[in-house]
Amino acid sequence: MSELVFEVETENPVTVQDYLRGKCGVSRRLLQKLKQIDGGITCNGGFIRTIDTVNGGDIIVLNSEEKNEIEPNGNLNAEIVFENKSLVIFDKPCNMPVHPSARHRNDTLGNFFAYLYPELTYRPINRLDKDTSGLCIVAKNPYSANILQGKCEKTYYAVVHGEISGEGVINAPVAREKASIIIRCVREDGQQAVTHYRSIKANDKYTLLEIHLETGRTHQIRVHFAHIGHALAGDDLYGGSRDDIQRQALHCGKVKFPLPESGEEITVCSELPKDIIKLLK
Repeated sequence: MSELVFEVETENPVTVQDYLRGKCGVSRRLLQKLKQIDGGITCNGGFIRTIDTVNGGDIIVLNSEEKNEIEPNGNLNAEIVFENKSLVIFDKPCNMPVHPSARHRNDTLGNFFAYLYPELTYRPINRLDKDTSGLCIVAKNPYSANILQGKCEKTYYAVVHGEISGEGVINAPVAREKASIIIRCVREDGQQAVTHYRSIKANDKYTLLEIHLETGRTHQIRVHFAHIGHALAGDDLYGGSRDDIQRQALHCGKVKFPLPESGEEITVCSELPKDIIKLLK
């Protein structure tokens, strides 16, 4: 069971449903699920319906049944860089998928999460490609997942071929390549995609960029920089060379988000991996 506790702050009586939806950000879907659970919603230790009213100082407790169907694997490793009762942030290494799939059944971040938290459902908030390293936020309950969705600001760092100076914006629609289920491309009939970048450091071969996304299309960063003639180092899927690095040089190095329980803004950072740093020496 995953327990969430809310102390009611109101001057006038309000229904449980209105308070949890409006004040606490609990989703309609979660409320419907809790209504089906014996003891799913209680107030001051007793049963309460969502149409009943509560007053200031009352204690509402939500108890959601968690079920993790992912196979646990304790032989994996991803460093935990932040954790509280609502979420955990992993510094995911490259060569580790975020989700299990037909090709990756037990070597993913999900499998490691299942080993660490066998009683919890796996709810990743941001998703990284298998060979992209960096910060990955996982909510520990459906309430936190709902609050965090769309509210996490991510900063990426990439090393691209050639020299890019200053700042810029790439605004080019991204679509799936018609002959592939994996490869994306820039095409007029694609979905809008906007990438902001700033040059940090360069040598005679590569440039390190700080990147912020307005949109989150599949492979957006990789596709956009290949489109402007500066493919990511190591990204041979989109024209990059693997002479100096064996995976795309892309790292999620910073996340900023509100704590679900308080709204306090938190920033968590991750250092660039050694294989990316080596490209700039």
